[in-house]
Amino acid sequence: MKTPRVEGRAGRFLLALGLAVVIAAVATLGLAGYWRLIGGGPMSVHGWIAMGLGVLCTVGLAWVLMSLAFRSDREGWDDQVDNRLDPGRDEVDNEDLNH
Repeated sequence: MKTPRVEGRAGRFLLALGLAVVIAAVATLGLAGYWRLIGGGPMSVHGWIAMGLGVLCTVGLAWVLMSLAFRSDREGWDDQVDNRLDPGRDEVDNEDLNH
């Protein structure tokens, strides 16, 4: 039996989304265990939902921000910044950088 291959953007996205959900689930269960370990009371269904959504949104935000950072690096967005008009820089510093 062959293992299905993940191809294309949609496949990679679904794989990454599945991984994010698994990470969120493990983190939620770990935090719940730690909560009980330190003497916290049992969590209600609303507590589980809130913690799960909080962890999932945090993982999603980290994923989006890191993907933007990687994309910026690959496409050279940071190299296109013109610092000559930066008010905190002296004219002498700008001339030294150009030579």
